[in-house]
Amino acid sequence: MQKLIAIINVVAWAGFWAFGYIALTSDDLTDSQLVVAAILAFVGLVTGVLAYMKLVRSSEASGYAKGSNQLDAEARNRAQQEWEK
Repeated sequence: MQKLIAIINVVAWAGFWAFGYIALTSDDLTDSQLVVAAILAFVGLVTGVLAYMKLVRSSEASGYAKGSNQLDAEARNRAQQEWEK
């Protein structure tokens, strides 16, 4: 499943860059073609970010990547209370 998500991630980012480049640099597009290219670029951006986040979460959960240094709720509340003093 991870390989499929990684492939989706690569294809989504490639679509974002390709259609974004077309939307920004092409001079001979009609308005509807420009809108379609911009929408496809946006879809690629959103899909790429979501797929990347899914890969990061699953790699941290499997132990492949080091987890983020986020505090748990108790430690965060204790630090907040100490800061307010």
